[in-house]
Amino acid sequence: MRIRPTGCVYAPNVTASPLTHEQLIDWAEAMVPRLAERAADAERLRAIPAATLAECDAVDLWSLVMPQSRGGHGLGLRSLCEMSRTLAHGCASTAWTVSFLTLHNWFVRRATPEVQQAVFAGASSIRMATPLAPAGQAVPVEGGYVLDGRWQWATGILHADWVAVMAFVVAEDRPRAPRVFLAPVGDVEILDVWHTSGMRATGSHDVAAHGLFVPDNHTMEVDHLRGEDPPGSHHDADPFLRYPMSAVLTLYAAATVVGAAEAAVDQFRDLMARRILAHSPGDRQVDQPTSQARLAEARATVRACRLVWADAIDRLCRTYDAGLSIPREQRGEFRLAAAHAVRLGREAVEIASLGIGASVYFTDQPFQRIERDLAMLKGHVVYDWDRVTQLAGRLELGLPAAPSDLL
Repeated sequence: MRIRPTGCVYAPNVTASPLTHEQLIDWAEAMVPRLAERAADAERLRAIPAATLAECDAVDLWSLVMPQSRGGHGLGLRSLCEMSRTLAHGCASTAWTVSFLTLHNWFVRRATPEVQQAVFAGASSIRMATPLAPAGQAVPVEGGYVLDGRWQWATGILHADWVAVMAFVVAEDRPRAPRVFLAPVGDVEILDVWHTSGMRATGSHDVAAHGLFVPDNHTMEVDHLRGEDPPGSHHDADPFLRYPMSAVLTLYAAATVVGAAEAAVDQFRDLMARRILAHSPGDRQVDQPTSQARLAEARATVRACRLVWADAIDRLCRTYDAGLSIPREQRGEFRLAAAHAVRLGREAVEIASLGIGASVYFTDQPFQRIERDLAMLKGHVVYDWDRVTQLAGRLELGLPAAPSDLL
C-alpha cells in the first residue's frame, strides 16, 4: 500500500544563512523541548510531525554537509554527530531520521559529477532515504537499467524526495554484481510495514520497484559509495568526502543512543528529587544512599558511553582532515567503538530503570519510550555485539576481513 502523511512537502530551495557549528548546536538545544513535546504524536503518526520538518526546513538543515559554494552550510562529521546527540535528548526517532536525511546528501557528493548534477539538479540539497542492503535485481538496457525488487528499513521515506537502493546487476556478459540506484520517491512503492515497539517515528517502511527504468546518471558503483577514493573527492577538496562510509555511518548513528541515554539518566535524577517511596512513611528517594549510588553508576556509565564514542570520532576526523587515511584492516576499532557506545548507553538506562519505579511505564512518560527505542536500535546490524566483536577480534589478531565486512 502506498502511504504518505500530509504536511510533509519539502521545499528544496529554502534560503538560509550558513550555520556555524555553535549555531547548529544552539538550534538543536532549542529544539529539544519541542521534540519532547511532540514525541508522543510522532509515535502515533509513525512519522516526523510537520511542525518539526518545517523547523528543519527553516534553517535548511538538509544542506549541512553541502559546501557553502553550493548553497550549503559546509559542516562536517563532528557537527553532525553533536547535533544528533543533542536532538536525541528530545526524541530519539526524530534525531535518527532527520540526521540520516541530512547525511545522505554526502552519499551523492561522493558520486561522479554527472550523477551529482542529475540528482541535485540545482537544488542546495535533497532528502533521500537509503535502504542499502542489497536486494532485487537490475537488468542493463540502453541508457540505464530496469530495476525490480523490495528493500527494507527505508528510514525517513515518508519525508524523502529521493530513495537510493542497492541491487544486483544481472546480465549475460558480466558477473552478477551490486550497484546503487537512485530514484525519485514518486517512482517507487512504499509498503506500510513499520509497526514496531520502538523507533516508531522513523517510519522505516519497505520500498519496492517494479520494472522501473533508472538512467545511467542516477546510478553509482558500490566502490564510489563505500570506497576510499570516491569520484566526488577528485573535484572537491573537502576531506570529509574521503572518510570511510562504514565508520561515518556507525558513529553517526550511535549519536542517537548516546543522547537518548543521557536524557534517560537526567530523567532518573529529576524523578529522584521529587519521588516519595511507596509503602513508606514519606521517605524521599533522594535521601536513600542506594539510590544516590545508582544515580552515580548510571552517570558514570553514560559518560563512558559518550567518551568512547567521541574518542573514535575525534581520531577519524583528525586522521582524514590531515590528509591521511586508515587502512581497511584497521577500521574495526570504529565498528567496535560505536557498538560499545551503544551497549554502554543501554546499560546506563538499565541501571536507572532498576531504581526508577513503575510510574515511568505509563505511555505518556519519556523514559519508557527511550527504553523501547534503544532496545530497537541495539538490533541494528552494525551494532550486533557478537558480529562486531568477532570482526574486531579477527582484525586485532591480524586475520583477514571478508570482502562483505562493513569496514
